[in-house]
Amino acid sequence: MVIARTWTGRTKAEDAEAYTKVVLDTGIVDLKATPGNRGTLLLRRTDAEEAEFVLISLWDSLESIKAFAGEEVDLARYYPEDDPYLLEKAEKVVHYDVVSGFKAE
Repeated sequence: MVIARTWTGRTKAEDAEAYTKVVLDTGIVDLKATPGNRGTLLLRRTDAEEAEFVLISLWDSLESIKAFAGEEVDLARYYPEDDPYLLEKAEKVVHYDVVSGFKAE
């Protein structure tokens, strides 16, 4: 069974491009380098005032997620580079069993 780990965050609309680069250069790099990671999706929706980000990472197992996130897999992981951009920091992420839409190899 593949597991999807989802995180959401918000920035000011004018920071959307800069924060996208931060996520790509930090979190996405680390996610992809972690054994057991099956892929990532970074989604962004921007309106006049804010940009909302959804980061979905796909995993082989909870053990693989622990290699990225630590023992408390439900806690969100942040980088110092996030601080100037995020309007708030969600404490938790959400995990889902992938039941359709992803071909397990």
